[in-house]
Amino acid sequence: MVKNRKKRKALVQQSYCVACGCCVKVCPVGAIQIMNGITAQADPSTCIGCGKCAKECPASVIEIQEVED
Repeated sequence: MVKNRKKRKALVQQSYCVACGCCVKVCPVGAIQIMNGITAQADPSTCIGCGKCAKECPASVIEIQEVED
């Protein structure tokens, strides 16, 4: 019996993000970028779901969600 493993990925609530860049500085794999100076965006193919960005975000607009593998 093989279980489908779920991976964790960061999701930025972009409508509330103020593009301060705190998440970019703490991401160990460089998965987050500031897009057009307006909002942060996490690259799901690079994100390892460690949660460092969510802990660092002063606006608390990043959540770590489980996604299908």
